Amino acid sequence: MFLVQLLLPLYDNAGRHFPKERYAQVMEELTDRHGGVTAYLRSPADGSWKEQTGEVDRDEVVMFEVMLEALDRPWWAGYRKTLEERFAQEALIVRATAFERL
Repeated sequence: MFLVQLLLPLYDNAGRHFPKERYAQVMEELTDRHGGVTAYLRSPADGSWKEQTGEVDRDEVVMFEVMLEALDRPWWAGYRKTLEERFAQEALIVRATAFERL
């Protein structure tokens, strides 16, 4: 089995909060496609990274998780690109981890 996690920003590049409908759309799409999703929306995670210029950028992100029997890598790569456009991001993290259900 696989756990796919998507990290989505709370704010656009101008510091404006994305509308709740944008996250509801992701929940609906993932539920329709994969049968379910878990969204961690109430406690955003703080992220920071150093740019090539040495400047540190920060962001707050929420996480969506989907459990899958099989991983359709091309679909996830395409969906990541869709989300990058929708959230106006150069890159988003979509990661998959193999796991065993106990």
